[in-house]
Amino acid sequence: MPDTTALTHLNDLWDEREADRLAAHPLSLLRYRSNLLGRDLRITNFGGGNTSSKIDVPDPFTGAPVRVLAVKGSGGDLGSITDAGFALLYLDKLEQLKARYRGEAFEDEMVEYYPPAAFGQNRVAASIDTPLHAFLPAPHVDHLHPDWAIALAASANGKQKLEEFNRRFGRHIIWVPWQRPGFELALLIESAVRDNPGAEGLILGSHGLFTWGATQRECYLNSVRTIDQMGAFIDEHRADKAAAFGGAAHKPLDDRADIAAQILPALRGTLSSNRRVIAHFTDTDEALTFAGSRWAGALNRLGTSCPDHFLRTRICPFFVDWDPSAGTVETLKAAIRMQVGDYRSEYKRYYESFAAADSPTLRDSNPSVVIIPGVGLFGFGRNKKEARITTEFFLNAINVMAGATALETSANEGTLPQARRAEQAGQFEQFHNYVALPRSEAFRIEYWALEEAKLQRMPAEAEFSRKIVMVVGGGSGIGREVALLLARKGAHVVVADSAAGSAAQVAAEAAEVSSAESVAAITVDLSSAESLSNAAAFTVVQFGGIDGIVNTAAIYPVADESGRLTDAQWSKTFLVNVTGNYLLAQQTEWIFKDQQLPASLVLTGSANAVGSKKGSGAYDTSKSAVNHLIRELAIGLAPLVRVNGIAPATVVSGSTMFPRDRVMQSLQKYNIAFAESESTEDLRGKLADFYAQRTLTRRPILPRDCANAIVWLLSDDSAKTTGHIIPVDGGLTEAFLR
Repeated sequence: MPDTTALTHLNDLWDEREADRLAAHPLSLLRYRSNLLGRDLRITNFGGGNTSSKIDVPDPFTGAPVRVLAVKGSGGDLGSITDAGFALLYLDKLEQLKARYRGEAFEDEMVEYYPPAAFGQNRVAASIDTPLHAFLPAPHVDHLHPDWAIALAASANGKQKLEEFNRRFGRHIIWVPWQRPGFELALLIESAVRDNPGAEGLILGSHGLFTWGATQRECYLNSVRTIDQMGAFIDEHRADKAAAFGGAAHKPLDDRADIAAQILPALRGTLSSNRRVIAHFTDTDEALTFAGSRWAGALNRLGTSCPDHFLRTRICPFFVDWDPSAGTVETLKAAIRMQVGDYRSEYKRYYESFAAADSPTLRDSNPSVVIIPGVGLFGFGRNKKEARITTEFFLNAINVMAGATALETSANEGTLPQARRAEQAGQFEQFHNYVALPRSEAFRIEYWALEEAKLQRMPAEAEFSRKIVMVVGGGSGIGREVALLLARKGAHVVVADSAAGSAAQVAAEAAEVSSAESVAAITVDLSSAESLSNAAAFTVVQFGGIDGIVNTAAIYPVADESGRLTDAQWSKTFLVNVTGNYLLAQQTEWIFKDQQLPASLVLTGSANAVGSKKGSGAYDTSKSAVNHLIRELAIGLAPLVRVNGIAPATVVSGSTMFPRDRVMQSLQKYNIAFAESESTEDLRGKLADFYAQRTLTRRPILPRDCANAIVWLLSDDSAKTTGHIIPVDGGLTEAFLR
């Protein structure tokens, strides 16, 4: 059994009690092993790698034991996979496919045989790596993508350094040259292991690590021990280097977080030329060191090596040529807009150089990773999770480049060991010992028909999945319902409210119906331009920009016993209800201009703006002003931003403007019977039912009724509507527009 007492970087997380509990369920034990490995991104990245076990189970046809391969299903993630995420296939049927194999040119057709080889009723899509696990003789196999192992795999002297590693740690890890994952690679690996008795694992050039074991426990220990030792091996070499990536050319800027907030709308808008993207920003030490290094531009042009990396990061990131010591935010924005055209053109040339008649169509020529010296690293995706993972993948790639360049010696091998055939050697590009995958091989994976099929199996995107909405007043009432409805429809939502606790609570509720990464909360003061500016900047940093703004917040001043308001009450009502909306538009206008993407602003008026009432003059007049402000803003922010509003009748349910004492006063005023023991919501319901009798529909106006109208105004379905107010009042005749 491998010894893990000397682990330097990793921990042995195996719990024998948990393993014993699962011992009678080999699939569950495989899941347990997989979860432990996937829990640590130093072992494998999100969605990367796969694990397998060969197990004996009763055949559903004969009842006799039959050997079955259990392997991570296509697109699964080791850290979160469940028992149901594994594909189960008859091992003997997979072995029989060797006789049907017609050669590398026809290897894709072998995938069509995996579904008929499925065991029992299992219908999990088998990954393209299935035969790699099937043909390795070990009962349990791990295929992982740790940065330290990929650094060896992506080194010009990788095979030589692997031999040194084996001597240093007394190991027997073998080298296999690059081959695209699939049936041909499975046979190549099988042959390599057969020719090297006693091999404990293998490095696949330009790809990753395979390890195995006779038991689940032995396989797990072999994996963590090998990865940990490779980490120690890389560290020893990095300690001998004076500086990473040739040293620093640019220092990190002290105000880089502020700069990121100021450029993100322009950056996001520029990269949304095909379809909107969501952003993630990081300024970790690794990101800043790479971005500001002397070698960053050259290494960036080579791109990533491991297929799992560039499927997320594209063939290479967009490196913005900008001097942080001499530039400004405006020159940085200009550089982004000017240089991105070259990136798109180069990507199109890459596609056109290798595309065949049956290749999938070009998906998007925009980068998914952007590197800015002095500032940091930006990742983009269809949602926040994908953007974050994309960023993490390039951080993995940075670690690989750091490791590979640290392994550089003056006596590197002449022929790159990644090349399986001599004629392939010239296709691999190299810079200071780091070897990138040939563009032709990258294309064969990025636009592989099997990868395209995996993309096509992904569920359709939700209506608002690529949109970012800030909901002011989102901590209660209508705003809360708007935030929850948007979350259900896939939006990225920032709940902004004067009550921090309420905002956080609603954000937590929204996260339950969407995801924690798609929701955030912030405290905001509608009467403060600075507070609104901070809330907007917070939203930009969280997600990259803003596509919609909703304001449902307002105050309703309560007169004293004489029925009069103080001058301060009158002023504050207009400051919050009217000026607050003006400031909200003023502090976010720059974001919309920088993005250059269609957006929507929805404000909340009131039926009282048309139908006057005694005792509510300040509130009613302020809402009349909001109605006209909507029209003015619609003109001023056109054509990019549509500005609309809703005019609800009195919404009692869940409203902070109707605290318990005010509701009880209203019930007494209208001679509506109630008991002190009734809950606040029950009392609100009685008052809402009374107000409903004033309308044509005789139905109470609920927060969700208003939310439905607001979300429609935010959606593309209302793309031709601006400068209008939609009544949501149940048919209140005194509020009919005159």
